[in-house]
Amino acid sequence: MRFSPELEEGRLIKRYKRFLADIETTSGELLTIHCPNTGSMLNCMVEGGQVWFSRSNDPKRKLPGTWEITQTPQGRLACVNTGRANRLIEEALLAGVITELDGFTALKREVPYGQEKSRIDFRLEYPQGFAFVEVKSVTLGFDDSRVAAFPDAVTQRGAKHLRELATLAREGVRAVQLYCVNLTGVDAVRPAEEIDPAYAAALREAVAAGVQVLAYGVSLTSDAVVVDRRLDVIL
Repeated sequence: MRFSPELEEGRLIKRYKRFLADIETTSGELLTIHCPNTGSMLNCMVEGGQVWFSRSNDPKRKLPGTWEITQTPQGRLACVNTGRANRLIEEALLAGVITELDGFTALKREVPYGQEKSRIDFRLEYPQGFAFVEVKSVTLGFDDSRVAAFPDAVTQRGAKHLRELATLAREGVRAVQLYCVNLTGVDAVRPAEEIDPAYAAALREAVAAGVQVLAYGVSLTSDAVVVDRRLDVIL
């Protein structure tokens, strides 16, 4: 996925009210932009650090831009726009990059399912049946570690999705939890038990029920982000 229009560079002044960030562009322009990330962004931003944002010319928008990439305190790059994850994974699925899920004949997005009234990110159709794929964007990294973690804040919604997937798996339906690790410099992903032990427990219960867990990493620059490699999952 290439960023279009091209991203502009700046430095972070502060993030606040979850969805707002004040930045200064390289030309000295002060802007308040949209932060499209519902998590805590723990270990993912530093005041004064580099950021890249997309600018919109839509007169109906209240804010002129969207925060896309940040430099982390560890010197990595993270794509903080969580809305990109599903599109990245869809591109990778259609290109056959995610080999474990290759061979589907149809792909549908946001399909209602489950006992808790959820929507699956992707339902893939194969000659032998369906696969339900839930995608999570991962940006949490740590000093001196090449293992990323999810989530970066307590997520009851994430645990719900795991319960739904586990129910499908017990019924004999293929169910997949897929982590899109939008963070450079990592080789694996794990549940962040120190942040949300309930989510970590739900993940292990889902695996025990037959849910398949996959993780894929990206190559990330200010020009483009592409899913390009499988990562290890540490339970």
